[in-house]
Amino acid sequence: MAITSRNRLRGGQLVILITFIDAMSSCWFGYCQGVFAGVLVSPDFLKLFPEFNNGSISGAVTGSFFIGAFVGAIVAFILGDRLGRKNTIIAGHILNTVGAALQTSAYSLPQLVVGRTLNGIGIGITSTMSPVYLGECVKPHLRGRLLVIGASSNVSSFALANWISYALAFRSGAIQWRLPLAIQLIFPFLIFPIAPFVPESPRWLLLVGRDDEAKQVISKLNNDSITGDSVLADYNSIGASIRLERSHRVPLMDVLRNRDKTQNLRRLILSCGTQFMQQFTGVNSLGFYLPTLLHESVGYDLQTSRLLAAVSGTIYFIAAFFALAVVDRVGRRKLMLYGSILTAACHLISSLSLRAAQEDPSRAKTVGSKRFRMGFHNLTVPQFGSVTVAFFVIYHAVFAPTWAGIPWVYAAEVNSIGWRTRGAGAATATNWITGFAVVQFTKVGIDNLQWAFFLIFAILCVSFFPVVYCFYPETAGRKLEDMDEMFLRNPSWFVFGKKELTQPTRPQAFIDAELARISDSQVTIIEVTPDKLEKM
Repeated sequence: MAITSRNRLRGGQLVILITFIDAMSSCWFGYCQGVFAGVLVSPDFLKLFPEFNNGSISGAVTGSFFIGAFVGAIVAFILGDRLGRKNTIIAGHILNTVGAALQTSAYSLPQLVVGRTLNGIGIGITSTMSPVYLGECVKPHLRGRLLVIGASSNVSSFALANWISYALAFRSGAIQWRLPLAIQLIFPFLIFPIAPFVPESPRWLLLVGRDDEAKQVISKLNNDSITGDSVLADYNSIGASIRLERSHRVPLMDVLRNRDKTQNLRRLILSCGTQFMQQFTGVNSLGFYLPTLLHESVGYDLQTSRLLAAVSGTIYFIAAFFALAVVDRVGRRKLMLYGSILTAACHLISSLSLRAAQEDPSRAKTVGSKRFRMGFHNLTVPQFGSVTVAFFVIYHAVFAPTWAGIPWVYAAEVNSIGWRTRGAGAATATNWITGFAVVQFTKVGIDNLQWAFFLIFAILCVSFFPVVYCFYPETAGRKLEDMDEMFLRNPSWFVFGKKELTQPTRPQAFIDAELARISDSQVTIIEVTPDKLEKM
């Protein structure tokens, strides 16, 4: 019965299931990022693990998740083309499950560290491979929106983790931190039962020479017969693109010297660059330490800090879905440009408001009759602290539809099929290692630089604008096979001023190039028109 049901799933049904797996993988990813911030301020947790009162140990254990995720991304880089997209994702989720179980049941620091590290390795694998898998299975006019659903799911579970943390703040005992960690174990019960019903990526199947299986999968995804025009067009186009890529293949050292015509090194650097820029907008500084910042640096009591973090996470979640309406219409490039300027403005205003509070103590007021140490003197909570909180919230509203999802979409699109898992793996590894660095220096930076710490992020965000403007081509509206054509036709690293590289709609030149690939493939002869290609 299961086999029969599996064979009957076609077209939109399969796309929904594949998107669901990507979304649940992203949910687990986002939940892991958000849940530990609440755990770190739980009194019962700190009583059981007093080592976390030491900032260095707290940072190292928190950072073990990032180190694990970095390792996981490298594993995906190495194994993604050997195991296949689907099997690699399943392997990652098995590690997630073991890691979550170890954390939930932890009574010693080594067990907690091992659990967080294994969880990180699993998340590193799935966060690399899941967007690649989805991107290789869906049509270009849906790809951006469906990938953004995954990124938005990440944000929604991040917000959920904050609300769970706030709700349990009113409870005492181990449930306050063990239950949030245990909730992670819901995700495998949602993912594993669906995995047998979804196919392997057709592009990977063609890449490893399993042509008949690839044609069957394309037929199911297109909801067309195996001899249908749309199936043959996609099959021929992907196959011709792989052969074209192989005809330009050069030794690895030549790739690293950027001597291959398809410019795989340049594309890998672009992928890594988006993730580097995402982390240095400061999102994980707030993601992991916002309750701590609000409590220790702005002066709110612990419950209010948790509540404000949850509210900020909810606005983050709502804003993330705005990207669904604009990611394909506006394009990846413009969203990164807009995001750079707006996030810089948020950090700048946050910095200046904290500075104003420091320089004019007469503007201070008491919140909950508590005083606090902002790292520079014993002051009461400044009125401008409220401005700082407001712009932390606005920051999340701006970041969500711009830098939150676009780097994951971009890395899944811009690389060639032979380098797609490598490019995505390198990009994800960049995300995690830079995230680790940001988390490590956040607390030290606030303690030593005070208000100027957020000014660093403001300057970095402004610097990202010319980088994107000069070097990043648009990937919206293109088929994945268009990417090789784009880099073959435009060897210069500079893209500004070139409409073909910056417009969010598919250029006619790429449609013509696909017609030529299909014609030259000689696999089969079918009548394919530009109108048909736009619909496929």
